[in-house]
Amino acid sequence: MERLDGSVRRALRSAGVPDAGVLAAVTAAWPAAVGSAIARAAWPQRLARDGTLHVTTISSTWAFELGRMEGEVRAKLSASLGDATPPSLRFAPGPVPSPGAEERPRREVAPPSPEDGVRAASLSAAIDDPELREAVRRAAAASLAAARADRAV
Repeated sequence: MERLDGSVRRALRSAGVPDAGVLAAVTAAWPAAVGSAIARAAWPQRLARDGTLHVTTISSTWAFELGRMEGEVRAKLSASLGDATPPSLRFAPGPVPSPGAEERPRREVAPPSPEDGVRAASLSAAIDDPELREAVRRAAAASLAAARADRAV
């Protein structure tokens, strides 16, 4: 028995639609190939029928600069993808996914002060459920500490 995905891929290829597996491979290789700065500013969106990889960028400036660097970007992708490397790249402004939580820089915040604890306890005192009251107290204390850290210069 043949797998359905193979049949679907063959049917799409015969209709001129590029293989979705290639786009998946490109997006998986993209951050390591181009580096984190470019990956935050540009992201592969689709493959055209002729194999051109369309990449959206956060601004027209990024699109222009990356367009000038197309050869370098393709060479870096080629190191990861080999023969699956798209023959050409096009850059244009458009939606770029925001970095995942693991990529965002973590901000160090001091633990809540005793004053934060007292204020948080008073804010959560009206909650009847003891578990919920404690959870809200901890969250409020952390929020107060973070707000204080944001005001510090």
